[in-house]
Amino acid sequence: MKKSFFVVLLLIFVRIFSQVTPPTQNTGVVKDPFFKNQNPQTQPSKKVKHVHSDTAGKKPDKYEGNMVFSGNVQFEHQGSVLTANEVVWYEKENFLKAIGNAVLTTADGNRITAEEMEYDGNTQRGIARKNVVLTDPKQTIKTETLYYDKIPNTAYFNTGGTIYSNDGSVMYTKSATYYLNSKMIDFIGRSNIETDKYTIISDNIKTNQNTGVSDFTGPTTIRSKENYANYVYTELGTHNSKTGESFLNKNSRIHNNGKILTGDKLYFNRNTGFGKGTGNVTLDDPQQKRFIKGGYGEIYEKKDSAMVTDKPYAVKILSKDSAYFSAEKFITFQRPDSANALKKKSYLRAYRKVRIFKTNMQGRGDSLSFNETDGEMHLMRKPILWMGVKQVTGDEIRVYSNPEKEITDSIRVLGNAFAISKADSLNLKDEFNQIKSKNMIVYLNNNAIDSAKAVGNAQAITYADDEDKKTKQMKRIGVMLSTCGEITAEFLERRLEIVSCNIGANNDTYPMSQISKEERFFKDFNWNTKDRLQKPSDIFLDTPNYPEIVYESDNTLFNLAEAERKKQEEKNKPKTPVRVKK
Repeated sequence: MKKSFFVVLLLIFVRIFSQVTPPTQNTGVVKDPFFKNQNPQTQPSKKVKHVHSDTAGKKPDKYEGNMVFSGNVQFEHQGSVLTANEVVWYEKENFLKAIGNAVLTTADGNRITAEEMEYDGNTQRGIARKNVVLTDPKQTIKTETLYYDKIPNTAYFNTGGTIYSNDGSVMYTKSATYYLNSKMIDFIGRSNIETDKYTIISDNIKTNQNTGVSDFTGPTTIRSKENYANYVYTELGTHNSKTGESFLNKNSRIHNNGKILTGDKLYFNRNTGFGKGTGNVTLDDPQQKRFIKGGYGEIYEKKDSAMVTDKPYAVKILSKDSAYFSAEKFITFQRPDSANALKKKSYLRAYRKVRIFKTNMQGRGDSLSFNETDGEMHLMRKPILWMGVKQVTGDEIRVYSNPEKEITDSIRVLGNAFAISKADSLNLKDEFNQIKSKNMIVYLNNNAIDSAKAVGNAQAITYADDEDKKTKQMKRIGVMLSTCGEITAEFLERRLEIVSCNIGANNDTYPMSQISKEERFFKDFNWNTKDRLQKPSDIFLDTPNYPEIVYESDNTLFNLAEAERKKQEEKNKPKTPVRVKK
């Protein structure tokens, strides 16, 4: 009986004690991997210190039984102060969890606010979550999650963030590391910097908030807000927001008013609008279908102009042909159209040793002015122009073209005009038609000379031909010397056919037997073949110095006639009587 009662009593005790809840065990805290990487420290970290709270105690059902502080909570750790509505203190791990209006103020005055925050006193690292704001004397950073490391004094986020700088700029990025001591921000991935004057978009930026210098190590665009088409591009360079200067060192371009400047190294000042390039410089103008290459170039945004030097050359791309230019310096600029203020005209100027090559026209002179919009080109200072078997010289030569049709309409020669054309391009005889005057205008049809008008003290030496009625072949009948106020010459199938002499006309035609070789050339005749460009690469030479073409001089008829005249003179001379001595 006693034995049975004892067994029942034992079962009752076991049942009662099995229903009693065991005391809560402090199982510690599960930390983010961010806290596991230790920083090298010279001294062990101190324990975080509780400064104030309205209430404190343990809650067995929450936070693994660790101490919870509520109401105006304040903790301090090595100069940094953490405040919040509620803080869980994992004393063993020297770790804090702050909940509600969490604020971490560092010893150097930086401030981080968030809805939640974790801080590890051993590593001196913190994580702020939800509506995070970091402020310091240089800027304000807003993001959703921020990782803070006090030892190197850095802050990092990868949840997307906005940075408001005190200079008024705003930065947008997915990920960035902020070095609070140096005020350097390292943007990772595609990022934007917005200012009141320009926008920077880059795949990799490092910005120093103290100096205002940004370093780019990836594709980067700095675009003007005043003129969206004006921007610079680089894949390696720097930009100073305080001075507005950019130094561009790889695959760089400056886009300025429709023109593009490229080079091995570029410089651009956003404030002054001045840019320059060195090494393999190209100034491209797609609207004018023209580019200029050289060793050095400058661009002026506010003047809407540019300059290229150091062995430069220019190429004007046409649908059927291209024009090549060289000089010691090129300047290009735009000016408002006087007839339409909404439009601009484009100009190209070249200085010293100008050379021009086009399939149907070549030229040289000391300077050039080219209105590309209207198609008006001036070649100055001892200019010379060649077209086919024709040569034109004067004090200044002006070429007028139709830019849309890409054809030359006319050529004007101002001062000491002298036009020379081969009388017959199919032979090598030294027979040249020559027209001289004060001024001259040459009209073209389909890029071929159609007629010419010489005005002012006009003179001409032209060869006269006539068709043999039997053979139907052209036959040389003589040379015409003309002197008058105005001469008009007309060409048929590129051959001089009609010469009209007006205003005090004086025309004399001499058979070939009555005019000497010397009388068939003006004294200043200079048919120049050694300087004439024959291929595009000749523009780079002071002169191609081709061998002079040797022409055959046919003076047979004159020499025979002259011999006959002398013979007749001798025959007609009176005989002197012979005296006979007596």
